[in-house]
Amino acid sequence: MLTIETKELEIDKELLKKVNMICKFANVKPTITNGSIKNIKGTNIAYVKPHILNINNTNYLLFNECDYIFVNDYKEKINFKELLNIFMIKYMVYLAIKMINIKKWPITYL
Repeated sequence: MLTIETKELEIDKELLKKVNMICKFANVKPTITNGSIKNIKGTNIAYVKPHILNINNTNYLLFNECDYIFVNDYKEKINFKELLNIFMIKYMVYLAIKMINIKKWPITYL
């Protein structure tokens, strides 16, 4: 019979600091789920589940001591600077739509 052992991983303090700084600067609220390691006892088979950063129904997969973030799955990877750019672009689009809906522009033309 197979016995699966699960050990929860704690997110690295430096990684958490980067994530919180970017989210605070971009004015978004993150939800972070700690990752885990699943081992099958008696074998050398293990699965590492990454830390998951959920923002606006988009999952960003994070690993300790890794400079890249994976978006929704392992097909697309970005670095932390690109994550900040993504949040800022989404926020600017949100503000533009809000301005159009209220028909009030911050800049007046002569």
